[in-house]
Amino acid sequence: MNHSSSRSGRRRRGSRRRSGYHNGARPSTSSPSLWQRILSFFKRNGNKPSRPPADRNRPASPPSARTAPKPEIVEVTSPRLYVGNLSFQATENDLTELFNGVGSVTSAEVVTHRATERSKGFAFVQMQSIDEAKRAVRELHDQEFMGRKLVVSGAKISDARFAA
Repeated sequence: MNHSSSRSGRRRRGSRRRSGYHNGARPSTSSPSLWQRILSFFKRNGNKPSRPPADRNRPASPPSARTAPKPEIVEVTSPRLYVGNLSFQATENDLTELFNGVGSVTSAEVVTHRATERSKGFAFVQMQSIDEAKRAVRELHDQEFMGRKLVVSGAKISDARFAA
């Protein structure tokens, strides 16, 4: 048990040990005190940047200005076409009418979100033949439709769909 405390558990006034220096005068020492070392540490490190400097060869861009990657243009090897950058208001009937101007459309499917039923902004169009699909890509790729420039290319064929 500590005998420097009173019975109530509190410390008595003036019970701190004195270092033996009178009038607060300390003898001068060659090494700095603990507080001086701590202050000098923070003063010395206060000028350093908190993150590494930006790459000088890369232009600075705001973090909110993200650009979507360019869609991959796939060669047409089947009558099925991918239609990207589609307006969210576009319907399957709108696509059928647009692609019927180029060739005969077998089907048009706008891909929608499962829970909200809102368009995801892309669709697939099935043409009658590969030649009509190639012609549709030539004529409709980068054409404006409902306020947006379409991306029309051959659809990627997944081998997983055909594996039984």
